[in-house]
Amino acid sequence: MGTVLKLRWNVPAVIRALRRDVTGLALIEFAYGLPVLLAIGLGGVEIANLAVTRMRLSQIGMIVADNASRIGSTNGLSLKKIYEADVNDTFEAARIDGKTIDFANRGRVIVSSLQQNTAGGQWIAWQRCYGSKVWPSSYGVAGNGQTGTAFAGMGPAGAQIQAPASNAVIFVEIAYNYNAIVEPFAAGLQYFGLRVDNQVLTYKGAFIVRDPRQLGVSTDPSTTATEDYGLFQNTPAVTRNTC
Repeated sequence: MGTVLKLRWNVPAVIRALRRDVTGLALIEFAYGLPVLLAIGLGGVEIANLAVTRMRLSQIGMIVADNASRIGSTNGLSLKKIYEADVNDTFEAARIDGKTIDFANRGRVIVSSLQQNTAGGQWIAWQRCYGSKVWPSSYGVAGNGQTGTAFAGMGPAGAQIQAPASNAVIFVEIAYNYNAIVEPFAAGLQYFGLRVDNQVLTYKGAFIVRDPRQLGVSTDPSTTATEDYGLFQNTPAVTRNTC
């Protein structure tokens, strides 16, 4: 017959042995601290990514507004003329600078030429857009304010930017669909007052036109559409990036 071994546990002795055992102490502490360290690390990554994206959008807006305020061709005998290809070139700068954040597919940039109308009021003489995101301008479409003085300008209420007489202001609006890196974790950060989850980031900027340019006339004899006031079509014709 086989021998039956019976294991008997001395409970007090086992408890004393476990109390003295420190072989797994560091591992247990690390297991307790890992969630906290992970949360701090991912939180820092999400906040940094949001900050970098915002900075990139502001750079795109400044580049587009600055370039659009400088473009145009002149022959020394007439005011500078702005062509459709010139505006398209400014959008090419936005495409290149926004490639790392997929701005072409997830963003929208709206360029408006703010000018004075014949009554001394403000109006959007022309407007062009780039990007696949559907996002309307906060100040209306091209032709808004063409007559009268009801249109106060573009910008925050009570502090609107206005174009001076015989000159224009290039006003840029940007909207972008921001996606968090770790979406469930980013959504949880809202409980701590940190909004880094999926959202629409916006930016506005303006530059006054540097050189005198031809303003406020329909430059395309084939159309009288208001979005063509102040923009010349190239020969051969190029794409009009209307909004």
